[in-house]
Amino acid sequence: MENVFDILKERGLIAQTTHEAEIREMLGKEKIKFYIGFDPTADSLHVGHFLQMVVMRHMQNAGHTPIALVGGGTGHIGDPSGRTDMRQMMTKEVIDHNCECFKEQLSRIIDFSDGKALMVNNADWLLDLNYVEFIRDIGACFSVNQMLQAECFKQRLEKGLSFLEFNYMLMQSYDFLMLNRKYDCKLELGGDDQWSNILGGLDLCRKKDQKQVYGMTFTLLTNSEGKKMGKTASGAVWLSAEKTTPYDFYQYWRNVDDADVIKCMKLLTFVPMDEIREFEKLEGSALNPVKERLAYEVTALVHGEDTAKKVQEAARAVFSGGASGNMPTVEIAESDLGNVMDVMVKAGIVPSKSECRRLIQQGGLTVGDAKVTDIAAEIKVSDFTDGEIIVKKGKKNFYKLIVK
Repeated sequence: MENVFDILKERGLIAQTTHEAEIREMLGKEKIKFYIGFDPTADSLHVGHFLQMVVMRHMQNAGHTPIALVGGGTGHIGDPSGRTDMRQMMTKEVIDHNCECFKEQLSRIIDFSDGKALMVNNADWLLDLNYVEFIRDIGACFSVNQMLQAECFKQRLEKGLSFLEFNYMLMQSYDFLMLNRKYDCKLELGGDDQWSNILGGLDLCRKKDQKQVYGMTFTLLTNSEGKKMGKTASGAVWLSAEKTTPYDFYQYWRNVDDADVIKCMKLLTFVPMDEIREFEKLEGSALNPVKERLAYEVTALVHGEDTAKKVQEAARAVFSGGASGNMPTVEIAESDLGNVMDVMVKAGIVPSKSECRRLIQQGGLTVGDAKVTDIAAEIKVSDFTDGEIIVKKGKKNFYKLIVK
């Protein structure tokens, strides 16, 4: 069997490793336990997390055992990595609810049956810690001077870094120590913004238990301009169907730039590299079927093949000018009809009136056969045909609006 390290490297997933030769040899000769942490900052994972889930699947396919660590403990603090300000504090109830949502979404990609993967919550060891004992035992292993050199802290020092957040590296490092002790976990994986935290965990395991463990980061999901992918005008692209409809999710990937489609195919799908290398020879309009393939593959992984087929059919029907029963359907009460901006917001087609105003001013909103040019325009029952009307947002997003 091909070494999974080579698979990850060929697909461009690996960013940094602590001991490249040793990690590759270990992954080729042993079946190990490894972990990735997911802090419950929302009630859904997003496409940035999805890349991490794909890495877990590659590793599991090669016989290694994933540990999905949900941050029921670290979620009380919040990771300062990549942040310009402090995260919003959440209650324990919200954190626990978000953790449960993560479990369901992770299970779509990772096989947790028969011990093939483990789901662990760091609340089990973090929430009952005695602070004085923890600082004496764990804090003594960390140099403040070295911590301040970490990228995750350096970028925050100018605007202000709370002592609460300064503890985060200690807690994530402690996670690795506990997972190594409890499950013989030998490898921590994470996005490249987690490099400093991962190094802290390696150092702690060495100092406390004289154990050699390893770390590896993978590429952040960015476009050809270096900007993070997974953001739209209305916010993040979520894995939850309630937060981002499967149709919108599909359309996001269908509409990626030509320069990004091959990279996304390598990072986010399991399409064989031989096929992808053939796709690399294409350009211009010849890439459209590749974008369709990308959108289908990612949507099928997240929402299932049946849903992926339905939204693909809906998208094709819209592009060809036909109507489709699989188009995203939104309902609105007759009593809520009136100003077009109010209707769009209440129907959830746009997130806010200011966003709708911008959309109208840019000529990006069509209701029925008419482009909306006036923010004071009204939508009436008489505008609907058999209780339905098609709304077009931007160039490629279509919705069937139904009046109840």
